[in-house]
Amino acid sequence: MDRTLSADGTPIAYRRQGEGLPLVLVGGALSSAATDAPLAALLAPRFTVVTYDRRGRGASGGAGPPVVAREVEDLTAVVRAAGAGAAVFGTGSGGALVLEAAAAGLPVELLAVYEPPYTPGASGLLSKARRTDRLHRLLTAGDRGGAVELHLSATGVERETAARLRRSPRWAELEAMAHTLAYDEALLGDGAIPVERFAAVAARTLVLCGGFSSASARAATRTLAEALPRGRHRTLTGQMREVAPQVIAPVLADFFAREVYARAGS
Repeated sequence: MDRTLSADGTPIAYRRQGEGLPLVLVGGALSSAATDAPLAALLAPRFTVVTYDRRGRGASGGAGPPVVAREVEDLTAVVRAAGAGAAVFGTGSGGALVLEAAAAGLPVELLAVYEPPYTPGASGLLSKARRTDRLHRLLTAGDRGGAVELHLSATGVERETAARLRRSPRWAELEAMAHTLAYDEALLGDGAIPVERFAAVAARTLVLCGGFSSASARAATRTLAEALPRGRHRTLTGQMREVAPQVIAPVLADFFAREVYARAGS
């Protein structure tokens, strides 16, 4: 993997493949560049795809308390390394990071996000506050496994599935990234969609959700699309929170290619 330095000197590891418009993929909670590899492979014939290990994960450096501005700086460095005219796609909390970076002035014109996990509404905000408090208590106590289980439960993973995962070789990788769950919680703030802040996002943005996702998740993405000055919404039939790479790849390819063509013709 190649490396670029973030503004605070933290090395951020990234991988580049393919040819064409630079496209940076930003993973969600407990993901790494390797997690995005299947999607990157599908997009590589049409784009120069850049995947990276977010701060504190995989081959990237970084530790300490969660600070959203540091992750924004990391993404800015990766976009700069990707090349001029880069587009960005973020999944889950990675989508929230993409939008926070764009609101802070990340120089990109095309964005796409899949189900940033905002939880608007009184019950959603209360649930988010309780989860964040419990997560910090688990991490402070050094219970990395408990922190991973909390995240899995909050995202709808059944207890039996989580138990099987705990017995698999993958569990050690998840525990190694458990501390970064605090970074994802920080990105989501209190769980509400930051409508006023996102009014500063000038990029054309495609907000996606799955047709089989929860009603609250689908409603949140519609509200998010309406809050973005140049946002549009699309539902992917048959998909849930974990979207299939073979389903979303052609949607992203069509959106980014079409928007680049329209921009060139204007």
